[in-house]
Amino acid sequence: MSRNSADVVVIGGGVVGCAVAFELAQRGCTNVVLLERNTLASGSSGRCGAGVRQQFGTELNCVLAREAVRIFEKMDERLDYQPSVEFRQSGYLMLAYSDHQWEQFQRNVALERSLDIDVKTLTPRQTLDIVPFLNIDGMVGATFCQEDGHANPFHTTFAYARAARRLGVEILTHTEVCGIEVENDQIKSVVTDRGVIATSTVVNCAGAYSGKVAAMAGIDLPVWGERHQILITEPVEPIMGPMVISFHHDFYCQQVPHGSFIMGIGMPGEPKGYSIHSSVDFLEGMAVTLRQLLPPVAQLRVVRQWAGLYDRSPDAQPILGECPPVERFFNANGFSGHGFMLSPIVGVIMAELVTTGRSSIDISKLDAGRFARGELVLEPTVVG
Repeated sequence: MSRNSADVVVIGGGVVGCAVAFELAQRGCTNVVLLERNTLASGSSGRCGAGVRQQFGTELNCVLAREAVRIFEKMDERLDYQPSVEFRQSGYLMLAYSDHQWEQFQRNVALERSLDIDVKTLTPRQTLDIVPFLNIDGMVGATFCQEDGHANPFHTTFAYARAARRLGVEILTHTEVCGIEVENDQIKSVVTDRGVIATSTVVNCAGAYSGKVAAMAGIDLPVWGERHQILITEPVEPIMGPMVISFHHDFYCQQVPHGSFIMGIGMPGEPKGYSIHSSVDFLEGMAVTLRQLLPPVAQLRVVRQWAGLYDRSPDAQPILGECPPVERFFNANGFSGHGFMLSPIVGVIMAELVTTGRSSIDISKLDAGRFARGELVLEPTVVG
């Protein structure tokens, strides 16, 4: 370990942590150390479905997602990254299967359009112009945003990390945080299995393990791990452009640029925990749902399946910002499945907060104190 002190210690080497480290360095805060107990993108970032969407039901989520997409669109140039983060704006097709859900979707679209997000409403038959082999039985309607899409989570994480290193950030992998020393509500140091780093500022980007990290600083943070499973098929010629997503089925499926289909479903009754073992139940459930919604895709061979962890919060919304009473302990976690897609703008916001105490987007509603106040921010448009 080359540095025994840092202006900021970022904990977590996923896409959010690497984005925060880069954005801090961009703003002149170059004495930054990022700690990752394994390798970069070895946690949820490297196990996610990698979709990027702007279609949400709360204004704050829509704004965050819109700004994230604008960064994704120019990310290769901004981070000077070769080969590419592989951002493709192939669209998101969101399916509604009840009148209640369709009413919510229509409210969402009115909100999204008011925020300059280009979303269309479609009849079931119109969806066949986008995905001709979609089974529209029971569907009430759909929404479509062409500017939504997909990116490569490994390349995105590595792009931020490489750019951060160029600006002077030290990234330490295989370095586990063992403790955070706090005196009189002020951070003194971060203790690792490779030494102690004196610091006054910590940004907690540890995903599903964020609650454990916060506890080291004496903070009770309601973030927990919840297993979500994904599979990928053999590659075939391009036959489906957008991500197809159904909250009724807790299902999403997209054909990625190299031809494979990547997909996941929410499994009912998933317990809190850190298990990333995949299950036969998931494979069987996915087969049933696929045969129902996208029959031709059900004929493909599965190459592999895996599991990762959502870092869940009580309202399935992120926890962003400083966390009293401990001074300069910042959280960027609790994303509940949306961490990858929001990571570019979260990096910006956290760097602004750390360096100036203010952010260009008001995220005060997403503070950790909202749970004690009973001011939950409920997002109606979430898978699983």
